[in-house]
This record gives sequence, structure tokens and C-alpha cells, in this order.
Amino acid sequence: MRTNARQGPEIWVRGPVPDTRAEPDGWEDRLERPAGRSVTPRRFSWLATHGGAGTTTLAVVYGGHDCGRAWPEPGAPTSVLLVARTHAAGLDAVTRALEVFRRGEAPAGLDLDAVVLVADAPGRLPRRLAQRVKPIEAVIDVYRVPWTEAWRVGDLSGAPPRESEPLARLTGVGRTRAGDP
Repeated sequence: MRTNARQGPEIWVRGPVPDTRAEPDGWEDRLERPAGRSVTPRRFSWLATHGGAGTTTLAVVYGGHDCGRAWPEPGAPTSVLLVARTHAAGLDAVTRALEVFRRGEAPAGLDLDAVVLVADAPGRLPRRLAQRVKPIEAVIDVYRVPWTEAWRVGDLSGAPPRESEPLARLTGVGRTRAGDP
């Protein structure tokens, strides 16, 4: 039985990985949806693992609920995205937060979906920090958001950065924002 999924060690951690190499970009948009059914993007709670992680900006750009550093309150989405900056303190904080979920100490009913790492500076991540991301990627999906100069000065009106397209797909936000031409 062919499932159109690559086989590899990550299948034991996260399940099958869809093989999208054979399909052109944007093929998901051409799939037919059943008549009368609309697709509603999944809602998330953005949970900061440390101060200044960027949850407020991410909630504005990608939608969802900004929890700041507090657990989602009743009525907030129970699907959680942990957010951290890519500096050493941020990576330490997200590792500690993952341990809270691993030990079952997070509030009941929360579903940890992924980790979102927001660049703390422009350019490539230094090797020492990149090596600290690998163990995180081994246990959970990690989405990266690049340094975005416009966000730094408070301009959140544009489309999400191209490099964060996987996160945009996860949250249901397209390359053009609602209301944009």
C-alpha cells in the first residue's frame, strides 16, 4: 500500500511525512472541497516561553489567541503553539516548557501542536544555537519565523514572510492577508 509518504526515522516520532516533492507549489489550493462544506482554519493559542518571545505579533499576523506567558484561559483555543526567540535564553525556555508538557504538568485539555522559533536577529543562526534546535526538532514540529524588519518598527500590515510559509499553512493564513488585493 503506497501512502505517498517518505519513510524515515521521523515517522516514529511524528508519523508519516507527506511527500510533496512531486507536486507543484500551491497544489493544495486546487483540491476540490465537498459541496456545501467550508474549511475553517484551526485556531491556536500562542504561548510565550519567555518575555519578548513575540506572541502578540504572531497573533496579529497569523491569527489566534495571544496568551502571553499565561496558560490559555477557559474559552481560548486549546491547541497550543509554544513561542521562543532563537537566542540561548529563548531556547532554554522552550526546552523547559516542553518538559512541562512531557511530564504531564500542563493544564488538562491542552494540546501542544508545535514550537515556533522567532529569529532574534537578522541573518543565519550561529552554529552553536542551530545545534541546540536539533533536539527540539527531534521531539516536535518546529516552525521558524525569520527576522522581519517591518515588524520591528510596528508594521504588521503586510503578508507573512515567505520563509514562514509552513506556519502560514498551519494557521490558515495565506500569503496575502484578509482585505489585501
